[in-house]
Order: sequence, then structure tokens, then C-alpha cells
Amino acid sequence: MQLGAYAAKKLLTPSAHERLLLRCSTNVDNLRAGRWDTLLTSALVVESPMELPYALLLLAVLGYAEYAYGAWWAAGAFLYGHVGASLLVYGGLRTLRTNAATRSAVDVGISYGRNALAGALAATLRGARVRTSACTVLIALSARPFLRGRTDFTDAGHLLSLGLGLSLGAWGRRRGLGYRSPQ
Repeated sequence: MQLGAYAAKKLLTPSAHERLLLRCSTNVDNLRAGRWDTLLTSALVVESPMELPYALLLLAVLGYAEYAYGAWWAAGAFLYGHVGASLLVYGGLRTLRTNAATRSAVDVGISYGRNALAGALAATLRGARVRTSACTVLIALSARPFLRGRTDFTDAGHLLSLGLGLSLGAWGRRRGLGYRSPQ
């Protein structure tokens, strides 16, 4: 994904790059027009390459999720959070009857899926204290923009996707989802 973002930024003209981002975006205009494929394509496209610390953090979260619970569970949690938060944000923006700039804004990237996966992992950690601490830190980080009073629909999506991930992890823990021991 990072190589694709780098290539798109370097190989496409700025207008072609912007058209790609807008076509893959889960914005209100695209979803209202029935472009439901954007619920998947938006998770595969990022506006620009991530900074190295964030890329390493993403690899660590994805790697741990796959190691501990398997690739299917990790992919499912990621997609559940990404699609779920995208639809909730879409519904909220439609209800609020936002302006044209917001309805057509670029909304692509992996952050909704990443937040959901991190929340699901935190909610399945062993030990009540460790689990509670991890969940509290994630909630505080996602709520920080709201406390500063500078929020947009993406911040709401981050908090929603974290909530979806936390609820998925709690559901899985109650159903006996546990850390897989290495073979």
C-alpha cells in the first residue's frame, strides 16, 4: 500500500491523483450515487505515504493480530471497522445535511480499519488490568480531538471504528476467542 501511495504520488499528475482519490473515497456523494465498491477501495488507497513511525506501528499491529488470532480474523476485524465506521459516518453526514465540500471530501485510508483492529486486540488482551489500561489509552487517544474542540467527520470515524473494534473484541472474548499459542 505504501509503495502504491508513493507511486501514485510520483507517477500521476496532481489532477489524476486527485481524481483517483475522489473515485475511491467513501464520501457522501459516492455512496449516495451507489458506488458501494468504495467501501473496499477506500481502504486500499491512501492520500500519501505514511511516515515511518506510523507505518511501523501499523505493521506491528497487523503482525500481532495475524500471529495471535490468524489472518482471517485480522482481516475481518479490519474490514468490519472500516466498512462499519464508513457507513456510520455516511449516515451521520446525510442526516446532518452537510455542505457540498464535506459531501465530496476525500475520505480514504486505513485509519478506520487500523483503529478497529487495535480496539479488537486491546479488548481481547489477557488480564483485566492490562485490557482495561489498553482500552482506556486507545479511547483517550481517539477522544483527544474532541477535547481540543477541533474535530471533523474523520475524527468521528476514528472514534466510531475504535468503538466497533472494542465491541468486536469484547464479543470475541465472551465467545472464547483466545490468543493462539504458536505451534
